[in-house]
Amino acid sequence: MIKKILLAIGLILTASAVAVAIYISTSGPSLPTNTDEIISQVKASELPELVRGTTGYAKSGDVNIWYELIEPAETPRGTILLMTGIATDAISWPPKLIDEFTKAGYQVVRYDHRDTGMSDWLENWDSENPYSLGDMANDGVAVLDALSIDNAHVFGVSMGGMVAQQMSIHHTERVASLTSIMSSCDIVDPELPPISLDTVKEFAKVSARYGLFPNERNIIKLQVASRIILKGYATYDIDVQAVAEQVLYNLRERQGFNPQAAIQQNTAVLVSGSRYEQLRSLHTPTLIIHGQKDPLIPFEHGLKCADLIPDAATLWVDQMGHDLPDSTIDEIVDKTIAHFND
Repeated sequence: MIKKILLAIGLILTASAVAVAIYISTSGPSLPTNTDEIISQVKASELPELVRGTTGYAKSGDVNIWYELIEPAETPRGTILLMTGIATDAISWPPKLIDEFTKAGYQVVRYDHRDTGMSDWLENWDSENPYSLGDMANDGVAVLDALSIDNAHVFGVSMGGMVAQQMSIHHTERVASLTSIMSSCDIVDPELPPISLDTVKEFAKVSARYGLFPNERNIIKLQVASRIILKGYATYDIDVQAVAEQVLYNLRERQGFNPQAAIQQNTAVLVSGSRYEQLRSLHTPTLIIHGQKDPLIPFEHGLKCADLIPDAATLWVDQMGHDLPDSTIDEIVDKTIAHFND
């Protein structure tokens, strides 16, 4: 009898494991049909050089912050400081965006947030005493100091938009203008729609599907799947080759991807609280950009930011989710440069 019971339990556990494996292997969005072929081609080819400017490190307290300065062909009209989103590094910026800014005569500075890329990964991070968005804004100021740049047009996406807002509040003299994209001024405002739990669940599914065996191919697929989730109902295609090249460059030429970055930077967002009161009295020229199909940070957060900040200009992009696809960059760059010159 005991043997029969143990056999039954074994069969149930085996069936459950198979069911979980099937669920994981089929979870998340479908990838483009030629994804594996493109990945194989990229893995077998020489990678393009994705860092082409002058690089260095800034010291922000005890933290080393990696940066890159990309200069235009002529004397710069000004500086654009790029701040990327949560758990992503400087290499994630679309090359077309940087090219368009430099063609317009601006020097571009991008940097790795702490805990990402070539900047320091904080092994002694303490959940009881975490860093904040203010600390991350200080990192951006440290980069400007290292390059002897008095002020810059600060251009931040998602969490980077929050860091840019913080920098505008506490280091006003260093910010020539603020551009906050697909971001929020208070991500936990109870009067606004919250971050989409459905989107978070989709991320969890693809993380389980491709993250259990994190080889190069699966990490690329995880990034492609994440981009598909972030585009929401927008109708542009994901450039699998560009994603594959970016991922492999990070894995082979840099430090790769920090699995703790999302937790630690999300904590920074939460402990920093609302910026509503400070932004109501902000006089820095401000542009708010948001995709109308954003599946992660609802469009209403962009509307609220624009309503709060005095005289804020706006750009609402129809075919844009929580991403910067090439199809939107001309419109975004044109509006941003016009904003600089207003």
